[in-house]
Amino acid sequence: MQGMEGFIPTPQKIRYLNQLLKVGFDTIDFGSFVSPKAIPQMRDTADVLAGLHLAGSTSRLLAIVANTRGAEDACKFEQIAFLGFPLSLSETFQLRNTNKTIIEALNTIEEMQSLCVNNNKQLVTYLSMGFGNPYGDPYDVEIVGKFVDILATVGIKVISLADTVGVATPKLIGELFGSIASQFKDIELGVHLHSNPATSREKISAAHLAGCRRFDGAMKGYGGCPMAEDKLVGNIATETIYAYLREMNDAPKLDDREFQKSMLLAEQVFKG
Repeated sequence: MQGMEGFIPTPQKIRYLNQLLKVGFDTIDFGSFVSPKAIPQMRDTADVLAGLHLAGSTSRLLAIVANTRGAEDACKFEQIAFLGFPLSLSETFQLRNTNKTIIEALNTIEEMQSLCVNNNKQLVTYLSMGFGNPYGDPYDVEIVGKFVDILATVGIKVISLADTVGVATPKLIGELFGSIASQFKDIELGVHLHSNPATSREKISAAHLAGCRRFDGAMKGYGGCPMAEDKLVGNIATETIYAYLREMNDAPKLDDREFQKSMLLAEQVFKG
C-alpha cells in the first residue's frame, strides 16, 4: 500500500486486514507509524488498528517504524506484538529511507529495543539491501555477518534479510542465509525478498533449502519499496510461497477458503 499514490480509504484497509486475520498467518504487517509527509498512505494506521477484529485470530500484528518517536507511538497499542525497523547495509539507502546514517540508525535500534522490552513488544529488524545495492556502496557476506552480530549484541532476536531491489540470485540467497543461520543459531532468521514473478520460485526454494522457515510475502505480489528506486520491484507473492511450501510438505496450517477470499479482495484493494 505504501507505494500507491491514491489513498486507500480507511474502511477498505480495515476490511482487507480483517480478511487476512482469518487466514492463519503467523504475522501481519498491518501499518506504519511513520511521518505522514513521507508516507501519506499510512497516516491512518491508528484508525485502522481500531477497526481490526483480533478476537479468535492467531495472527500477530507488526507495525513498521522509522524512528524512536514512531516506536513510542506504536508501543501505546497493546494489540501490536512486533515493531519492524529497516536497517540498511547501504549508507545511501539508509539516508533515503529514514534520513539517518547507519550509525544513527544503530543508535535508534538500541532506543527502540529498550522501548520494546519495557512494553512487551519484539523488535524485528529488516536488513535492507541485504543482498547488494545499486548505489555502489560496499557489500559482501562478511559485512552482513557483522551487522547481524551487532544486532544480536543489542538483543535483537528476529532479523529478516531483505532484497529491497530484487538483485539477489538463488546462489547468493542460499549462501548468505546458510552462512548467517549457522553463525547465529539463536536468531530467528527470515527473508523478505523482492522479485519478478518469473524468478520468485527459485529464490524461495534457495532460501528454504538453506533452512529458512520465515518468509515475508504480499498477496498477488503487490507492493515494493517507494524509497528504493524509481521503478518498484514487487514483493514475492504470498500464494507463490505457500504453493511451494505445500509441495515441500512444509507449509503452515492456513485456511485455504479464507486465503482465496483474501486474494480476491486484494485485487479490489490494489486495482488502482
